[in-house]
Amino acid sequence: MELDSRSHLMPVNQTNTSMKTQFMLMSAFLFASLGFQVQERMITGTVTSADDGSPLPGVNVMLKGTATGTVTDAKGTYSIKVPASGGILVFSFIGLQTQEIKVGSRSIIDVALSQDASQLNEVVVMGYAGRVYKRSKVAAEYAAPTVAYDYQKPDWNTEEYDGINENIFHDALRNPLSTFSIDVDAASYSNMRRFLNNGQRPPKDAVRIEELVNYFDYDYAQPKGEHPFNIITEISSAPWNSKHKLVHIGLQGKRIETENLPPSNLVFLIDVSGSMDEPNKLPLLKSSFKMLVNELRPQDHVAIVVYAGAAGLVLEPTSGADKKKIIDALDRLEAGGSTAGGAGIKLAYAVAHKHFKKEGNNRVILATDGDFNIGESSNAAMEQLIEKEKQGGVFLTLLGFGMGNYKDSKMKTLSMKGNGNYAYIDNITEAKKVLVNEFGGTLFTIAKDVKLQVEFNPAKVKAYRLIGYENRLLKNEDFNNDKKDAGDLGSGHTVTALYEIIPVGVESEFFTIDPLKYQTTKIDPSATKLKELMTVKFRYKHPESETSKLIVHPMMDNQVTLNQTSDNFRWSASVAAFGMLLRESEYVKAYTYDEVVALAESARGMDKEGYRIEFINMVKSFGGVVAKR
Repeated sequence: MELDSRSHLMPVNQTNTSMKTQFMLMSAFLFASLGFQVQERMITGTVTSADDGSPLPGVNVMLKGTATGTVTDAKGTYSIKVPASGGILVFSFIGLQTQEIKVGSRSIIDVALSQDASQLNEVVVMGYAGRVYKRSKVAAEYAAPTVAYDYQKPDWNTEEYDGINENIFHDALRNPLSTFSIDVDAASYSNMRRFLNNGQRPPKDAVRIEELVNYFDYDYAQPKGEHPFNIITEISSAPWNSKHKLVHIGLQGKRIETENLPPSNLVFLIDVSGSMDEPNKLPLLKSSFKMLVNELRPQDHVAIVVYAGAAGLVLEPTSGADKKKIIDALDRLEAGGSTAGGAGIKLAYAVAHKHFKKEGNNRVILATDGDFNIGESSNAAMEQLIEKEKQGGVFLTLLGFGMGNYKDSKMKTLSMKGNGNYAYIDNITEAKKVLVNEFGGTLFTIAKDVKLQVEFNPAKVKAYRLIGYENRLLKNEDFNNDKKDAGDLGSGHTVTALYEIIPVGVESEFFTIDPLKYQTTKIDPSATKLKELMTVKFRYKHPESETSKLIVHPMMDNQVTLNQTSDNFRWSASVAAFGMLLRESEYVKAYTYDEVVALAESARGMDKEGYRIEFINMVKSFGGVVAKR
């Protein structure tokens, strides 16, 4: 009996077709699997100046058509992940010609960027949708600006900054005391840099000179005595006015090695409202916090609280040893909804207090664009909330993100009232600076409520003015009042303050005052015999104490010329001068960007992380833009 081949057997050609189909499917599956494994590859390289071959830090490297990007480090090197198929890399830097390079099969791509004179002429003010994170290194020499560099906001810009009235000169005879709180925040510098890198002049009130100066580390000696910080003072001629003197006051916080730091009880308070749904907000925030998580030790614990329309706890306190669990919780966050900032702050502090570590580091880290719009939203209400919640030893760190609706005024208010510090994260490099390089200083307080009071000797000083710190001024009687809140100093942090002085006998256009008609003020004869120019007094508290300690530091004028001063002195002066130029201060109207660059270049020092050369390049670029308009 023959079998019906049509019923039981498959024809030969059909069998072959089926086998081919199966083979193709298996091949496709295998290819897809392999493709999945190699879907990304790493591209590395170095970006240099075509003019002199020097490395260019801060160059923006973007994968065209995506939000993937990075910036070059202090040595001009970069690394970026691209699809296995390649793509196009865009290298941009204000004042230099943008280059687009096809990746192809290469894994190393070195680039030399040339000066773009036309860009210097054309870079005026752009909307926030314009250039992103472009920086500059322009080799040309620049003349002093002859016209103002107009700042124009995009129509939809709602950023907020507290007003600043620049400090003026005060009579040392009638008003010999100057009192203020220290400030270790550096948010104004990175925010200012964001404006300049986008081809915009920052609003004057966005430029807080003390924060520009304190963005940088200084080579101060570590403290050796009983106090947790060392005091360094120096005086010479003011670079922008040779008739005036410049006084440099530095504080160096004691540096505690990471392994010796107390255990941390951290609460990440993360804004996931709809306003955070932009590449330079929540995605950058997540990447920033991941770097911080990688710095944590097993004895450290992290909880995560989020807020949008409401607040919620998304991660119970978790050991720093379980980094994957913390990072997975961060990866799951998505933005959407309104902004119940007040509810989030209350919940975060409640979690921090519940898991309080005695003799540990207890801290809420708030990351937001500052745009609170539900619940407590006014500065006054948020201020009262923070002052209430900080009771009990929980400190506050604020990390600002984003642009367009950034609320700097709220962030600064919360930081000042919450025993805290404040940084603005404009890119991943800044996140590394704040959360990795300065890990101890950002998160571990060694002295709180640090105040300075300077008494000037009227026999030597005719008038004085504090440069910056306008929003940190205190009443003279606040100095001895331990209930008065002031700034905090972190492990390894440096703080620098500058005074401009008009010596006795010097006539200055910036200070004239008529003699009093109804009274006379006399100088103690002994003051004329003293070599002391001034006496600097400091008060501070240990983090666990409510009673302050006093340090007194007399200061002499040893007639040191500007070129004999330390790098610390000249660097701080150059940064302050640039800040005053940005604010269009009357006190530096005859000073040029060229002179700022020359002074800064003479004081660059070691510059391990490349922050100083970035500043120099930025001043060159901005000076070139202004001078060529």
